[in-house]
Amino acid sequence: MATPSDKMTDKLTWRRFEDGDHDWGSWADQIFVGDESYKCPTYIHKTPPCQGSCPSGEDIRGWLAIVRGQEKPAEGVEMGEYAFRRSTDANPFPSMMGRVCPAPCQDGCNRNDVEDFVGINAVEQWIGDNALENGYAFAAGESTGKKVAVIGGGPAGMAAAFQLRRKGHAVTIYEALSDLGGMMRFGIPNYRIPRDKLAAEIRRITDMGDVEVKLNTKVGTDVSVADIEAGHDAVLWTVGCWIGRGLPVEGWDETPNCVSGVQFLKAFNEGRMKVTASKVVCVGGGDTSIDVVSVSRRIGYADTGEQPEAICLDDNMTHADGISATPSVVTLTSLFPIENMTAAEHEVKDALEEGVTILDEVMPVEIVKGADGRATGLKIAKCTMDGGRPVPVEGTEQVIEADLIVAAIGQGGDLSGLESMDNGRGLIDSDNFYQVPGKEGHFVAGDIIRPHLLTTAIGQAAIAADTIDEYLKHEEHKKRPKVDVHHFDLEKKLEEAGLTPQHFDAAGDQRGTASANFAVHNYEDRSFAEICGSDELFLGHFEYTPRVLRGEDVPSSDEVLGHFHERMMGLDQEQAVEEANRCMSCGLCFECDNCVIFCPQDAVFRVKKTEATTGRYVDTDYDRCIGCHICADVCPTGYIKMGLGE
Repeated sequence: MATPSDKMTDKLTWRRFEDGDHDWGSWADQIFVGDESYKCPTYIHKTPPCQGSCPSGEDIRGWLAIVRGQEKPAEGVEMGEYAFRRSTDANPFPSMMGRVCPAPCQDGCNRNDVEDFVGINAVEQWIGDNALENGYAFAAGESTGKKVAVIGGGPAGMAAAFQLRRKGHAVTIYEALSDLGGMMRFGIPNYRIPRDKLAAEIRRITDMGDVEVKLNTKVGTDVSVADIEAGHDAVLWTVGCWIGRGLPVEGWDETPNCVSGVQFLKAFNEGRMKVTASKVVCVGGGDTSIDVVSVSRRIGYADTGEQPEAICLDDNMTHADGISATPSVVTLTSLFPIENMTAAEHEVKDALEEGVTILDEVMPVEIVKGADGRATGLKIAKCTMDGGRPVPVEGTEQVIEADLIVAAIGQGGDLSGLESMDNGRGLIDSDNFYQVPGKEGHFVAGDIIRPHLLTTAIGQAAIAADTIDEYLKHEEHKKRPKVDVHHFDLEKKLEEAGLTPQHFDAAGDQRGTASANFAVHNYEDRSFAEICGSDELFLGHFEYTPRVLRGEDVPSSDEVLGHFHERMMGLDQEQAVEEANRCMSCGLCFECDNCVIFCPQDAVFRVKKTEATTGRYVDTDYDRCIGCHICADVCPTGYIKMGLGE
C-alpha cells in the first residue's frame, strides 16, 4: 500500500549500514575485502516494480526518464512526443488511463519506502493530454494483406486494433453498442473520463487506416460467426462483460426495483437516465459501486411518473430533459473494512465528501418488500469472513430504506448466440497465448476472460496481437518472458543514437576483450526475469521530496447535485517534469555520478559523450578495479552488481 499521508513528513533516517556494522555477516561476504576480491562490477538491467505491477506492462521508468530530461529524444523529436511514443508502445490511452486507472504501479513503486510513491498517473495524464493538444498520430505498419475481426470495441478491442495495425494487419471492429469505447464510455461517468478526450484517443486509432467499424452489430445475432470466419484471417473476441451479478439473497431476480451496477451506469452514460430514486442502496465496494453512488448523488431524485428502475432495464426508455431534481439519500455497503475496499482510496474519500454513507463489514441478508412486491429496504447484518465467505453476526441486523437497490458485486458476459464459446460461467476460456482452446484462428482478451481492470484488458490485447501476428505468419509462438512487459531495449536505444554495435565475425579472434565494439561491454539484461526491489537500492541517496499533487474538483454534499465538472485536474509541463524527477529509476542508471565520485581507484569512468546513451553512461576499467564494491553500495538504482567473475 502507499505510504500514509501522516507518515510522509517524518524525517528520513534510512541507512544501508548501521553504526557497528564493521564485520562481515558471512564468509561469502569476505571475498569483497579489498584486492582479495575476485569480483568486479557489472551493469545489470532489471524491471522496476512499477512496470512489473502494471497489467499493461508500460515502460513507466522509461517515459518518466524522458519527461525529466534524463533520456534524450531521438533527433528532431520533441520531449512530449517521445514520452508519448514510449508510453503508447504498450497502452494507446494515456489520457484515459492517467485519469481512471487505480494505479497498481504506484502501490508497487519503491519510492514508498522513502516517503511516498511517484505520481505515475499524474505524469501519464500530462503525456496523454499533451499528445491530444499537439495532434500526435499513430502510424500503421506496412500492409500484410491479412484481415482480423475484432469483436468488441472496448479497451481490449481498441488496444488490439492499434497493435494489429502497427503490425500491418487490417482490422474490422464489430461493436454491439452505439459507439466505441466499451466500459470507458458506457461504464465510467463523464466527470471521470471526459468524452471529448476519449473520442480523440479512439479516433487516433481508427485514423490509422484499414480500420473498419461496424456499430450496433452483435456477432451471433446480427451476423453469424461463420460469416465472420469466412471474411477474416483471424478472430479476436473482446466482447466484455455486460451482465451484472445479482445479490445472493432470496427474490432478487423477481424484485423489479433491483438492478445491476452495469445496467445503472449504462443508462446514465447513454444519456437516458437523468434522475434516480430518492433512496438508493448500492452493494459493492469496488470502483463500479463508487461510480453508482457518486452518480446517484449528482443526478438526484424527481417524480417523473416512472419507477426508478424502468430506465435501467429498458434500453428504449429515456427521461426528458430539464428535470428539476432534489438530492437522493445514498448508501454504499461493503463486506470489507473501508480501508480494504477494492475501490481506489481517493475515490472512496471523494464519495464520502460528496455525501455518500458507507457501511463497511456488513452483508445483505434479505430484501424487504412492500405489498406490491417492490423492495422497500435491504436488511443487512455485520459479518465476519470465513474462508473468503461472509458469515452474518446474529443480532446485528438492520434495515436500510431503499427505493432502488443496486448490485455491484461482479459481472459476466452476454454470450447469447455464442453459446459454443461459453465455458459455462458466462466467460470464454483462454490459453497462455490468449488463443481460444480448440478453435483455431480464434483469440480472446479482456473482461470476457475474467473481469478486471481496464489496463489488464489492454495488456492482454497486446499479447493477443503478438499471438495473432505469429499465427498469420505461420510462426511458432515464442515463449513469453517471465516478466512479460514492454521492456527497455538497450540495443534499440544504441541503434537510435547511431551507436549500433559492430558486426561480430565468428571466424576471427574469439577471446574476450573490453575494447572491441561488437558487444555491449559489461552489461547484462535480466529485465525479462527479475524485478528490482527496494532492498537493492541505496535509498539514502534520496532526499524527502513531497509528491506533486493534482488538483481535484470534488464537490461537498451540498454542492454535488448537478456537479459534472471533471474531477481530476492535470499537471502542467513544469509540474510533470518535477514529479518525474522523483522517479528512482530502479534497475537502470540515471546518471547520478555516485559510482564515479566514490570509486577510490578511479576505475569507474563516464563513457565519452559521443558514445553514451541511456544505460551506457559509465564504464569500468578492470585493470584498476580492486573489487571493493563501493560503487555497488552507493548506486541508488541497484544497477551495479558485483557479479563479474562469477
